[in-house]
Amino acid sequence: MQLLERSLFVTGTDTNVGKTFVSALLLKFWRSRGVDAVGFKPFCCGERTDAEILHEASDTVLELNEVNPVWLRPPAAPYTAAIVENRPIDLDLVRETYARLSQRHSRVLVEGAGGWRVPITHSYAISDLATELALPVLVVAANRLGALNHTLLTVESIRAAGLECAGVILNDATPAGDPVASETNRAVLESLLPVPVLASISYGQSAFGAG
Repeated sequence: MQLLERSLFVTGTDTNVGKTFVSALLLKFWRSRGVDAVGFKPFCCGERTDAEILHEASDTVLELNEVNPVWLRPPAAPYTAAIVENRPIDLDLVRETYARLSQRHSRVLVEGAGGWRVPITHSYAISDLATELALPVLVVAANRLGALNHTLLTVESIRAAGLECAGVILNDATPAGDPVASETNRAVLESLLPVPVLASISYGQSAFGAG
């Protein structure tokens, strides 16, 4: 986990791959070791559960609106949700909140929305936010059939944007999946990726290094 000892941008290969679950584990891991780490979820769409989980994992040292400055109620991509609400997305609020958190805390974990290319506005995507913040990017991939293609494409896109990919974490997002894929994905990705597979998280795992 040495490669994760810095602020990070966490993205996923898709939605519902366990970004928030992995992010919360990482925040708890840092804070248990005395690191002043906090979570930042710039955009929530639909329920605000992800932000609440990061808020709790940060030991509630922030206000919830600091963890999540932009909350859109429709459960869709930020761009789509903003259209449905007929409401502009305040990117300056996101930038100002991140700047304030990074000045006050030694480590900030920024969790994106959905996958790497999810649109925030018509001309600005999650990948653009990560590029602007210039943080190493951690990829969370659901350990299931399809993970190879999705992970390879995501890592390729991150590196093509000129960003550092800190590595990949495979997550068992559901209790039962395809056994062949879930048992072989890590070894195959390690042979194909130019970045490390840092960990494999079992379903229900409560901490890094614990089963």
